[in-house]
Amino acid sequence: MLSRQATENQRKERGWLCFSVRLIKMQAVIEVPNFEFEPPQLWPVASAEPYSWIPLDGDCSDAEVGLFVSGLRSALEPTEFASPQEVVAQIVAAEDLILCGGLRVTDTVTGAVVTPGCCAGLEDWRTWAAVLGGRSPWLGHDPTPEVEIGVEELRVWQDTGAHRRAAESVVVPRPLLPGLLNGVHRDLVAFLPLVRRWADRIGLGDNGSTLVEAIDRDFEVTAPFPIAAE
Repeated sequence: MLSRQATENQRKERGWLCFSVRLIKMQAVIEVPNFEFEPPQLWPVASAEPYSWIPLDGDCSDAEVGLFVSGLRSALEPTEFASPQEVVAQIVAAEDLILCGGLRVTDTVTGAVVTPGCCAGLEDWRTWAAVLGGRSPWLGHDPTPEVEIGVEELRVWQDTGAHRRAAESVVVPRPLLPGLLNGVHRDLVAFLPLVRRWADRIGLGDNGSTLVEAIDRDFEVTAPFPIAAE
């Protein structure tokens, strides 16, 4: 016969499996900039509502990659350029690349979605690893997302303070988080070659390689992510 502890462990494993089947999704996303008041874009960008979210992974189209690079430009001093090469030269010359975004968490059964708050940046996506040490990372403001850390579960809230209980939330079993974060890492690694391909297609030449290197550096894409799945 199984001991009481072994039986309890089996119950927990079945519970975690149920959550896996429910498909809790974690995705790296960027916020679509509002290009209305900016100089014309010098390459095609995806048609998306301003302030909506675009996930980054190995399935992104050239137009979505173009939107990502235009977002990098939007974070810099607005200037009119004559060619894509001049735009990318400004981007790679920046001291630090930043882009509004972060990680989006979705419960595909309930439909609950938690997105990054204002001023959150994709460049800080690795700070989610702090949750494994018992701390909620800063995830933006207005609304102000927060991770409520329990013994066996994490509840990711879209807002905090007086607005918390009225906000959406997604429950993530703690043992699933390492796998979810490693999945985000794989998605970003798969996205990077698409930037190289996009750069070749619009004729950036050597600037294309420099752009990929700058994105990899500032968004910590290919650096090892030493989080083992539990």
